[in-house]
Amino acid sequence: MENKNKTKFLTIILLFVIGIVGNSFAQEFTASVDRSVVGQHEKFQVYFTFNGSDINNVKDFSPPNFAGFKVISGPNQSTSMQIINSKVNASLTFVYILQPINIGDYTIGPASVLYSGKTYKTSPLNIKVEKGSRQQQSSDGYSDEELSKNVFIVAESNKNRTYLGEQMTVTYKLYTKLNISSPQITKLPQYQGFWAVEVDPAQTISFDIGMYNGERIRVATIKKVALFPTKTGQLSITPFELNIPVIVKKKKTGNDIFDEFFNDSFFGRTETVDFLAKSNTLKVNVEPLPALGMPASFNGAVGNFNFKAEIDKNKVVTNESIMLRLTISGSGNIQLLKAPEPQLPSGFDRYEPKIYDNVNKGSVVSGQKIIEYLIVPRTAGDKEIPSMEFSFFNPEQRKYVTLNSPAFKINVVKGDGQYEPVAGDYSKTDVKLLSEEIRFIKTSDFDLRPKQENSIIKTWFWLSLILPVILLFTAIGYKKRKEKLDGNIGLLKFQKAEKAAQKRLKVAKRALDKRNISEFYSELSKAIYGYLEDKLGIQKSEFTLEAALDSLNKKNVNENLIYRVRAVAEKCEFVRFAPQGETSAAAIEIYYEAVKLIVEVDSVLEKKR
Repeated sequence: MENKNKTKFLTIILLFVIGIVGNSFAQEFTASVDRSVVGQHEKFQVYFTFNGSDINNVKDFSPPNFAGFKVISGPNQSTSMQIINSKVNASLTFVYILQPINIGDYTIGPASVLYSGKTYKTSPLNIKVEKGSRQQQSSDGYSDEELSKNVFIVAESNKNRTYLGEQMTVTYKLYTKLNISSPQITKLPQYQGFWAVEVDPAQTISFDIGMYNGERIRVATIKKVALFPTKTGQLSITPFELNIPVIVKKKKTGNDIFDEFFNDSFFGRTETVDFLAKSNTLKVNVEPLPALGMPASFNGAVGNFNFKAEIDKNKVVTNESIMLRLTISGSGNIQLLKAPEPQLPSGFDRYEPKIYDNVNKGSVVSGQKIIEYLIVPRTAGDKEIPSMEFSFFNPEQRKYVTLNSPAFKINVVKGDGQYEPVAGDYSKTDVKLLSEEIRFIKTSDFDLRPKQENSIIKTWFWLSLILPVILLFTAIGYKKRKEKLDGNIGLLKFQKAEKAAQKRLKVAKRALDKRNISEFYSELSKAIYGYLEDKLGIQKSEFTLEAALDSLNKKNVNENLIYRVRAVAEKCEFVRFAPQGETSAAAIEIYYEAVKLIVEVDSVLEKKR
């Protein structure tokens, strides 16, 4: 009897709730938090929810400024839809994860959206921040310790001892027993003392069933990077941090009949708990290369390589160009390789080489480096380009290997070019022929009379005298400036950083026009990181986003500008984990923000030079 009464009571409650829901189809925009009292530095969530029959017309979401809080993540969007009695009710929610900076009472201002030409605003939210932290126990009853046993990141290295310049591969794996939503990167690992190349980049997270400590668990590879040590000793790789929304079944909070009813397995009531996962720190011992047997031609190449040199012709006339091509291929630190310098015979001019890197970023980094020299013989005769020597250290064989190219014999025939030989190149026959070519027009009986004309010197005459002098000094100034830049690689990169970024941005824009969102964000990231490397004089092997931002801070760049740089750079990295959530409109917006940022940073740094 008691059970029947209870069932009847629950049925009445359910019908009452459904009746309320069925009458709530008017458009409204509300704000809420998962808790209004939080500990200092504790994370909490803010929800801005629009309810209506057609959420597709919701536009121009404008969040509050969140003064007094640090935005950890957001806005993350979610939608839901209900059909009751043939009536449709849908909701669109914008979720932010915030962290207070100081204790006190704070107010989160209203957010707004535009719907069918009308602006809707939320009511302000009051948050009280208390001293201390509640991070160890969340309000829903799930502790960090519980979550860390079920969701965690493991960093694995294929080597914990390696040679200087030898490749080692670090793999980051995400293990989970729970359902999770799209992770957001909180902090990328730092590779101080390494040249880093990301390999096999994944566009989405794909889980498989694996084993960990003898237990079946879902696992996904979230990042893999090839590292080439650039200094010896014990080096550390900092943790990879992800903010992971974990979907858990909501626990009962008391003896309330509503709580008992909705926690029934039929309803499957769940909620999302924000969890910060950190990988382990890796330690690597880097040994110096052996000094015994190191050849004089060794220049830091570590791996397994082939070396080839070739010329496109061995019989030419003077002033005719020859292409000398050097090709180094194999596996190892391809991008860091230095090719041997060709020693040319006298009478040859050599121009700056063109260098091409074709890198295969697989599990083992491999590829080829091509160096093309344009050389021009100026004098005739039988010439020879000596053999070139390329040495590398093979870590598998633990020994140095030296490869030699053949010597190239070149027959240079005197041509009809305009090149003037240096003193001593004229033969007696040449002088004799030259004297025979000179013919006098007239040697006597001149009838010369003065010509009557205006003695005033024309303006064009003075211009013809002054302009060459001005052009000469301009050319000298330009040449000195170019020599200064050529002699200072850092200054040259500083001067050309913005132009290089513009080229990369054009590549990103083309990818965006083709609606290739993943490629767009990848190219945009290269443009931003490349600009910061060049402008701040940071070597590629030592570049990290944190190092670049720290350098900007030391140059007294505005904190808000630094924050915007971080936000755009991290957004480009975040999209790898959830590219399906990105729209063309959002991509266009971040593209123009990146362009604006580069212009602003460049302007500030130029003023502070």
